[in-house]
Amino acid sequence: MRFLKRFWEPIAAGEVTVAIRRWDRPRVVAGRRYRTAGTILEVDSVETVDEDAISDELALLAGYRSAAELIHELRDRPMGATFVVRFHVVAGPDPRTVLAETDQLSDADIAEINRRLDRLDRSSTHGPWTRQVLEMIASNPGRRAPDLAAELGRETLPFKVDVRKLKNLGLTNSLRVGYELSPRGEAYVSRHAE
Repeated sequence: MRFLKRFWEPIAAGEVTVAIRRWDRPRVVAGRRYRTAGTILEVDSVETVDEDAISDELALLAGYRSAAELIHELRDRPMGATFVVRFHVVAGPDPRTVLAETDQLSDADIAEINRRLDRLDRSSTHGPWTRQVLEMIASNPGRRAPDLAAELGRETLPFKVDVRKLKNLGLTNSLRVGYELSPRGEAYVSRHAE
């Protein structure tokens, strides 16, 4: 679930606790956590609603001045059902950050990372890529994503999606420009090279 940057601060402050979306089907699940708006949100509920039932009070909880403003924005989007998503900010550090800082890897940790990387490689439409990208990032910290992607003969956006998958495993960190291996990623690449 994505939010425009203007919503990030009110979400972090707990002022925005609702999202109104028009989708063909629900895109989030109650009880699950999502990284978005610079934080982690847990979805409390997902319900359909008629646009006529959207009140000014509900619109305020979604970060709009009025129901009319919110509905006007919804009408610019594709047709579908209108969903009310209620959520709260999860306190504490991003679990990816905590995982990324873990540089003491057991044999079981290495085996689990290998299993997950192998699964990403098998499901890829462009063949095995995970270890090659990890080694490329290790050799080129801070290098621009378009340059790394071009070196592999890939488009930039799909390449960035792949690197995000490695970040979700705690193996890479995003920099202002480019990427670097996290301490966990460095420990993995070091052990993998043995």
